[in-house]
Amino acid sequence: MKVTTIVGARPQFVKAAPVSRALAARGVAEALVHTGQHYDPQLSDVFFEQLKLRQPDHHLGVGSAAHGAQTGRMLEAIESVLTAGRPDWVLVYGDTNSTLAGALAAVKLGIPIAHVEAGLRSFNRAMPEEINRVVADHLSALLLCPTEAAVRNLAAEGITRGVHLVGDVMYDSVLYNTRLAEQAPSPLKAMGLAERGYYLATLHRPANTDDPARLSRLMAMLGGLDAPVVLPLHPRTARALATAEIAVSPGQLRATPPASYLDMLTLERHARGIITDSGGVQKEAYFFGVPCITLRAETEWVETVEAGWNTLVDCDAERFRAAVDEVARWTGDAAPFGKGATSRRDLYGDGHAAEAIVEILLDTSRH
Repeated sequence: MKVTTIVGARPQFVKAAPVSRALAARGVAEALVHTGQHYDPQLSDVFFEQLKLRQPDHHLGVGSAAHGAQTGRMLEAIESVLTAGRPDWVLVYGDTNSTLAGALAAVKLGIPIAHVEAGLRSFNRAMPEEINRVVADHLSALLLCPTEAAVRNLAAEGITRGVHLVGDVMYDSVLYNTRLAEQAPSPLKAMGLAERGYYLATLHRPANTDDPARLSRLMAMLGGLDAPVVLPLHPRTARALATAEIAVSPGQLRATPPASYLDMLTLERHARGIITDSGGVQKEAYFFGVPCITLRAETEWVETVEAGWNTLVDCDAERFRAAVDEVARWTGDAAPFGKGATSRRDLYGDGHAAEAIVEILLDTSRH
């Protein structure tokens, strides 16, 4: 069996690493294709080094562009790779333009698609990611779901064939990489931070960065907290701030270059609270038992909200302040936002999702 894996963005490198290790352990040949969607070294190259992910077999170098142009360039380049390699499966992850292009290229060539992180829905079609994940799901032969809610979402759309609940490969990755992070120099010391004495913030989604008025409000909200707020700046966010001439509020806000993945894990693990618009960071906060405040009106990871570990505030300053106050009062393992929720549960599997995915691929190929 031959597998071609399509990745292109930082979260996909995190998700692909444990699956690549599981494929290698079972002797499955894998060709790794990096579209180049994320090309900043801290968002790309360093991940292959830190996550012990082998270098891509194909680096397409697509880079940044408008959605249509970027997806079109990816589609053309991926099609050439697949035509030459003719894999038995194309493996795509998540909801990026790389996911969409990989799925479209594969289905046009009659190559079956396995979608890792299938079935997630924000139910907000204004999000480019929502369109990408819906299309990828409806094109896929294997839908590898991280949660029971994802399975239910697919069933509601009439998709039941090829659906498997495998758990979340990001949980696999966090368990593996936290051990590596513990062996690396701690970023807290370099930044003069105390454990539980700071907030960690990430901000990158177009809905938050592309509207200057909204971005300005969010920066003011972050800058008004009473403890240091570490904000590793995504390149998109840095460009948006510069273009709109929005100054990073001096206050407690500390804007930094993008953090390496291992540094991010350490910063997440020891934060008082995490403030983000990232789906992956919401989950990592849950894995570490750190309260999360999400700067969106909805989330694909509804379990984190239902369990009381995540609260959605969108861009509402009053809701944000109330959530921060709840985090400040939080003292233990009880869910800071939950009514009746007392502790975290294993919502995302047992840490062996990658092995389950490879077993399903092999079993499906045999039949």
